[in-house]
Amino acid sequence: MDSQLYDYIIIGAGAAGLASGQYSARAGLNTLIIDFTASGGQALNIASLENYPGIFPGITGTEFAARMERQTAAFGAQIIQTGVQFIDKKENRFVVGTQSGLFSSYALLIATGATHRELGVPGEKELTGTGVSYCATCDGPFFKNRKIIVVGGGDSACDEAVYLATLSPDITLVHRRGQLRAQKAVAEKLLANAAVSIRYNSILKEIRGSGHVSSVLLADVLSGRETELPADAVFIFAGMIPRTELVPMLPVDEGGYIKTNEKMETGIPGLFCAGDVRSKVFRQLITAAADGAVAAYEAEKYVYSVKHSPAGDAA
Repeated sequence: MDSQLYDYIIIGAGAAGLASGQYSARAGLNTLIIDFTASGGQALNIASLENYPGIFPGITGTEFAARMERQTAAFGAQIIQTGVQFIDKKENRFVVGTQSGLFSSYALLIATGATHRELGVPGEKELTGTGVSYCATCDGPFFKNRKIIVVGGGDSACDEAVYLATLSPDITLVHRRGQLRAQKAVAEKLLANAAVSIRYNSILKEIRGSGHVSSVLLADVLSGRETELPADAVFIFAGMIPRTELVPMLPVDEGGYIKTNEKMETGIPGLFCAGDVRSKVFRQLITAAADGAVAAYEAEKYVYSVKHSPAGDAA
């Protein structure tokens, strides 16, 4: 079956994918962006985005994503919503198999992102965006001087709890084990903070509220005793799950994130990676967009080199 040929295909229409599409299309690359769901990625979970440079007062993550999508399309990138089933490379072209048919390109970007690991407890999905959050820097400022619950015991949970303690003197960290899993220096910083209390050997069983978070139900894992605590917000840091299933051949770090160099290049020529699926120290919309822009810049050079190689477009 013949495939539709593009210069550059991007899998993932979050901030990294849309930003990369903007830059590549403006540079003259015939660009296709594919995602199985609506554009926006993790941005769609943000109730009010106010820490992205140039966006102030804050707007909803949904509106931000819609603006990025319109801008990307205006520059000439094509965006389609369909599921990707496989990726292959044949000589100088990548082949992307989707539910809508085959597409091919000289350069390919993996911008599939990562999903927050959910607890799966009652109230979590229903109250996401109205008190339940997975990003302290995004949503913490909305809960200044409020009662905040932080779930987790690793580096992310401890770091974010310390950050939230700069906004509120009433932070409760809930951890299912008897000691923190975070690195010693990170844990010590948390333990020294008077604004943070810790509920060890505890799990969050339910998030309660009507329209907004009002309390949480905790259970002691040793005794089984349940306790209801008042709360205005619940920040969940149970880990992230990078979406790497399409490229199992690529090296990943200890967290499962794809390794690249500063040019967003993987070990396969022409295959780039950007955004939350990539191994890096900080994951925000702004860093995802920056990754995407760099990937597009490098993809443009790569596509030019392939098209002007002795083999040219014959392969």
